[in-house]
Amino acid sequence: MSKQRIGFIGVGLMGSSMSKHLLEAGFPVIVHDPDPARVAAAVKLGAKTVATVDQMPGQVDVLMFSLPTSDIVKDVVHNQLKLFQTGRPGLIVLDATTADPEKSAAIAADLAKVGIRFLDCTVSGTSEMCAVKDIIFMAGGSKDAFAECEGMFAAMGREWMHMGENGTGAIMKLCVNLVLGLNRMALAEGLTLARKAGIEPLQALEVLKKSAAFSKIMDQKGYRMVEKRFHPPAGKLKIYLKDVRAMLALGERLNCPLPLISLHAQALSSEVSKGRGEWDSANIISFYDELAGYPAPVSPVAPTS
Repeated sequence: MSKQRIGFIGVGLMGSSMSKHLLEAGFPVIVHDPDPARVAAAVKLGAKTVATVDQMPGQVDVLMFSLPTSDIVKDVVHNQLKLFQTGRPGLIVLDATTADPEKSAAIAADLAKVGIRFLDCTVSGTSEMCAVKDIIFMAGGSKDAFAECEGMFAAMGREWMHMGENGTGAIMKLCVNLVLGLNRMALAEGLTLARKAGIEPLQALEVLKKSAAFSKIMDQKGYRMVEKRFHPPAGKLKIYLKDVRAMLALGERLNCPLPLISLHAQALSSEVSKGRGEWDSANIISFYDELAGYPAPVSPVAPTS
C-alpha cells in the first residue's frame, strides 16, 4: 500500500522536525509556511511546494497543521486553503496546534458537512524532543481517520492515543501543559530556595534529579534554569502563556477551580510584560530571581514582547 501524500502547513520549531521525519519515512510531503526560508529548508530535505496554498488540498490525502492558534487554523481552513470550495470528501485534516477545544470541535463539525475528517491531534513534547521523535500524539475525532494516520504518527513520535470525540485531544493537551507548567514553576521555586540557603543551583538540581521529586522537566528545563540559557527557545514563554489562558477559559466554562495555574498565569504575564515573551519557558526562574533580590537576567538577543 502506497504512503499517503501529506500537505504540511507550518514548518516552524515543531513542524520542521515533524515534516522531516515524514520525509525520512518515505511520505511524499508538500509544505507551506509564511516564512520562505522555512519552506526552502524543507525543500532541501526533499519536500515539494505549491505556487499557491489553495492548490494543496487537491494534491494530498492528508493535511497537517502545526500553527500557533485555533483562530489561525480557522483562517487557513476557510480563507487560505478554501477547503469548502477546493476540498474533497475523504480528505483528512490533522491539527497539531495547541488548540481551543470548542473552536477545534466547531471547525471539525463544519468540515464534516463537506466530507472532510478533522482530528485535533495535539502533541506533548518540546521542539528538542520532537527532533528526536520523543513526542506523543493525543487525538480527538474519527477513530477510522485516526487508524488511517497511525503510520504517520509512528514516523513522527513514540506514542499516539485516541482520546474520544473532536475536542478531546485539545483538552488533554491543555491538561498535560497545565501539569508541565506547574512542574516548571515548582522546580524554579525549589532552586531559588536552595540558592538563598547557600546551596549552588547546579548541585541542588543534581540532587533533585536523584530524589523522589524527579520529573522529566528537570531534564528538559533544569539546566536551562541554572545556566540562565533562555535562547534559542525550545518553547517560547509567550506561547505557553497563551496555553495557560486557554486552560483558564476551559476551567471557567466547566466551573472547575484552577487556583495554582491562575497564580502561574500571573507569573508568566509578569515576565511577558518585561519583554521576555520570546525567551524559553525555563525563564520562569527569572520571576523568582527578581522576587528573591537577584539581578535581572540579561538576554543574549534583544527581547521582543
